[in-house]
Amino acid sequence: MRALVFGVEPEPGNAQEADAGRLTRNLAATPMGLREIDGPSLPGDDWMVLRTRLCGICGSDAKQVLMDYGDEGDNAMTALISFPQVLGHEVVATVESVGPAVTDIGPGRRVLLYPSLGCGPRGIDPVCPACAAGDFSLCHHFTDGRLTAGIHTGNSSDATGGFAEFLPAHRSMVVPVPDDVDDEVAVLADPFSVALHAVTRNPPPADGAVVVYGTGALGLSTLAVLAALYPSVRVAAVVRWEAQADLATRLGAEVVDSDDPLTVVETLSDWSGGRLQHPWGGLPFAHPGGVDVVYDTVGSAETMEVAIRLLASRGTLAQMGVSSPARFEWTPWYFKELRLVGSNAFGVEEVEGERRHAFDHYLDLVGDGRVDLRAILTHTFPLDEWRSAFGALADQGRSGAVKVAFDLR
Repeated sequence: MRALVFGVEPEPGNAQEADAGRLTRNLAATPMGLREIDGPSLPGDDWMVLRTRLCGICGSDAKQVLMDYGDEGDNAMTALISFPQVLGHEVVATVESVGPAVTDIGPGRRVLLYPSLGCGPRGIDPVCPACAAGDFSLCHHFTDGRLTAGIHTGNSSDATGGFAEFLPAHRSMVVPVPDDVDDEVAVLADPFSVALHAVTRNPPPADGAVVVYGTGALGLSTLAVLAALYPSVRVAAVVRWEAQADLATRLGAEVVDSDDPLTVVETLSDWSGGRLQHPWGGLPFAHPGGVDVVYDTVGSAETMEVAIRLLASRGTLAQMGVSSPARFEWTPWYFKELRLVGSNAFGVEEVEGERRHAFDHYLDLVGDGRVDLRAILTHTFPLDEWRSAFGALADQGRSGAVKVAFDLR
């Protein structure tokens, strides 16, 4: 089968313009290429083969392919992955074939991939406490069992991903898609579910004020969760690109440009009713602050510093994105007794008193007309135009890209 393989010798890239940005230059040298490889082999009788229809490019995929990280090489997550990799975990697919232990779903069924490689896919019994609680992304066994190391599909050499014609999946990893939900809507289930997990586990107070930092697919999904489930909450969004600003406005957010951190602090402090305090140097901070929760989908030193300066005492910063580490002035964290909480992926989530898999919540909200994210999918490309797909993400200001996907239909 054809697959984009990461961890191979870099291919010659297209000639770059003299003014090409850093990410575009990195794309020319990325160690990924289109290859013919063997089709999926099934680790057990309870696995199946899927034929990829659409596969979204996650922010983590883009960061890896565009080599958008620091030079230190110090990332604890490298203990939990294996190479070579076929990336892609935001997958809508058709069941191609099933193992003999799979009796409740057959070939031809359209499904979503839930990519976590926890105890079930690894054949570990009894399951760990995290998997037993439905927190599959916190599984204790990402380096154990019948698979090579990997947190989710695409970063294990055994569990190849959707940047290919076919991929393997355990029965627990597929969720059927209703016939009236088209592929372009279904493929957005993963970023929505990541946002759902962050918001429902760190909910805003009734009639509170929250800030969503960053308005890519994850940030816009967070705005959609807030609009659907917490309509009384005031929401502001810190945006970088014009296309994102238009979508954020349509989702009901007050929009602030991210270019100048001082302007962000001043504008959002005033918007939320905070009172600015001015230190000897650096940015002012709000005390008392008026922002109850910041959902940070960027996770850079700058966004975290701005967030803790804006938050109300004992407010919450939910860090959903991860960027390269750097120093920032963090005394407002301890002074205001803030909660800084990581938010990692998703699993079984409680929404309006009902505990179900996050994908089921998404499909229900879509079916009820309470969530419509289709405008977030701005670009699709065939697999052999992978450089153009990542190029659109490398230069979002010019391309207007938000969510980009590979179309293998």
